[in-house]
Amino acid sequence: MRVVIAEDNALLREGLVLLLTSSGHEVVAVAGSGPEIMPALLQYRPDVAVLDVRMPPAFRDEGLRAALEAREKIPGLPVLVLSQYVEESYAAELLGGGASGVGYLLKDRVGRVDEFLDALERVASGGTALDPEVVTELLTRRRDSPLDSLTPREREVLKLMAEGHDNATIASTLVITERSVSKHIGNVFLKLHLPPSDSGHRRVLAVLAYLNEHRQKGV
Repeated sequence: MRVVIAEDNALLREGLVLLLTSSGHEVVAVAGSGPEIMPALLQYRPDVAVLDVRMPPAFRDEGLRAALEAREKIPGLPVLVLSQYVEESYAAELLGGGASGVGYLLKDRVGRVDEFLDALERVASGGTALDPEVVTELLTRRRDSPLDSLTPREREVLKLMAEGHDNATIASTLVITERSVSKHIGNVFLKLHLPPSDSGHRRVLAVLAYLNEHRQKGV
């Protein structure tokens, strides 16, 4: 894959370059500040972009803004956003509209090489990858919603779905059969009033869109 990296921390930036190149990917450009991101993305049009949320000069949400702008100018551009802390509003904005090919990970996840590379490849192929801590925030901050009707097991399945895992991985993680996973997913859709789909990716996007929509309404 051809990758553009935007990260102001030189040590982490070089670490990402080394990690990706040693894994067989090509880093076509790196950006150390917010204003450098869009020109690099427009010039190289990578297979995936890895962007830090907060970049110079203001260290606010330059990376996130660049991600949103890039996806408008380069439709379908896969973007994996990295953040130092769980910032629910950033995750919700990135996922707004049920966009595909997006990911939001905490920087600590980069140190778990296999997990990070798996998330990157999932995003590049049009899937989603949400940090488990972000998913937990999205689920636990909700009150008086259909989520309250989910059983503990259904919430576990929903959490793993939102992280981007397929049925086989969910079954292995929870030590249950894939048939049981399918049944739980069916119950989740029924209780959240979401139509079932044959695509695991679309199921995840539907759930995330639902969570995002109601979070913005203050439910």
